[in-house]
Amino acid sequence: MSILKFLGFEKKNEGRRQEGSDIETLRKIISELDQLEPERARYIASFAYLLSRVAHSDLDISDEEVSEMERIVRQIGGLPEEQAVIVVQMAKTRETLFGSTENYLVTREFERLANREQKLALIECLFAVSAADDSISTVEDNEIRQIATELHLDHEAYISTKAAFKDHLAVLNKK
Repeated sequence: MSILKFLGFEKKNEGRRQEGSDIETLRKIISELDQLEPERARYIASFAYLLSRVAHSDLDISDEEVSEMERIVRQIGGLPEEQAVIVVQMAKTRETLFGSTENYLVTREFERLANREQKLALIECLFAVSAADDSISTVEDNEIRQIATELHLDHEAYISTKAAFKDHLAVLNKK
């Protein structure tokens, strides 16, 4: 299964020729994403989706959060910038449109694919995305806690990761 199919975007009108270098660049990037091993593609797709889930939990995905998600997907996924941008955009779109029905399903898939260290790394990345705009809202914090629970991580693991981001917690920075 391709990363595009997992995220719900399948190639349509492949026989239809479109012109322009932007279209060809996009096709090349999508073709490269399709070449990823299916388990790796599912891992990257679910990881990016969960980043979007937390970023969108307060109903606003800031430019800073998007930049942080792209950086993380490049680093964790080992993807070039162009591919990371596409993966993040697709994940954002899917989460925004179908988040309420797909959140648990995608988290369950990530739980199946990831080991404990990868799950802990995800939680740290979720806090990093939330802190990208210098404030982790209570809603974002609650969403991260929910994801940690769905990943079967204990409360101690969640709290120890959260402690590193305490300066960004909106609840502690009220004036």
